[in-house]
Amino acid sequence: MPGALHRPAVVSLISDLIGRTPLLEVAASETGSRLLLKLEMFNPTGTAKIRMARQMVLDAEERGALRPGGRIVESTSGNTGLGLAVIAAERGYTFTAVVDHHACADKLRAMKALGTELVHVADRGTDELATAAREELAEDLARGRDNTVFTEQHNNPSNGVGYFPVAHELYEALDGRLDVLIGAVGTGGALCGTARELRTLLPSFTTIGVEPKGSIAFGGPAHDYYQSGTGTPEGAEIGALVDFRLIDEGVKVGDVEAFATCRAVARTGLLIGGSAGGVVHEALVRLPLLPPGSTMVALVNDGGEKYLDTVFDDAWMQDRGLLDPAAEREIEELLGKLRGSR
Repeated sequence: MPGALHRPAVVSLISDLIGRTPLLEVAASETGSRLLLKLEMFNPTGTAKIRMARQMVLDAEERGALRPGGRIVESTSGNTGLGLAVIAAERGYTFTAVVDHHACADKLRAMKALGTELVHVADRGTDELATAAREELAEDLARGRDNTVFTEQHNNPSNGVGYFPVAHELYEALDGRLDVLIGAVGTGGALCGTARELRTLLPSFTTIGVEPKGSIAFGGPAHDYYQSGTGTPEGAEIGALVDFRLIDEGVKVGDVEAFATCRAVARTGLLIGGSAGGVVHEALVRLPLLPPGSTMVALVNDGGEKYLDTVFDDAWMQDRGLLDPAAEREIEELLGKLRGSR
């Protein structure tokens, strides 16, 4: 069942493999504080977002909005679409994903392979983020159609509920000892959903939200950014699931720092996605400053295998002015020092 903490030895559905993802201690300070990564790439599709994709579909079914043979429509930069593609295939629905070319090509190819109908909101040749236009088109495609649901991830309460099990997984794995939770804000589902449920289990902890520089979630200035699947670009509304009462501190990390962190972490044997790089960058910088013996958990919502043609491709990075070997070396040195303290 959704949210179960222990997986049976044999399952019958891909969605039965969702959750129970591992924690990796990637660094520790000289004062005994440690950084643990919640590795959500161990979910089917390699991302956390299949958690909320399943919950949105189950809740639509429960309220009678989605019936056998129905259609799901969503605006997505890739990971939500991958999750919905799996759930739709399992449950016999048609899935239409409204996308732009800002999404990684591998995500789009994977959705298509899973049987998704892709509808592009922008002409080929541009890789600009088009969140507002995507959502408008997705709403238009679903409006007035029988047995068709626009899951509307940015404003769907089921998005946050889908991450409640993460809180229970962390609480159980750490015996309730967690001091700092840090993660990308994005739609608000993963970070705020986890934090909301965790507050029912733990008396106190600090929640830090990370956004790309250029996102408007924590104020301006607004500008383009290349971290996908996170942030609120200019012209888009901040999602209803972003609950600032649950975020104790908000910070911004630039593309250069985020991607340099991805590339430095990769040289330790772990591939993480672009927005996860921003989260891990901020976590590594903060770790030595925490009170002795603290435990910080970073939500790593995406693996790096989908970014081999972008974040991990020197030519792509160079063309966009994002390649910074000095920044990579700086992160490698910090990571090496902190890993040596373990």
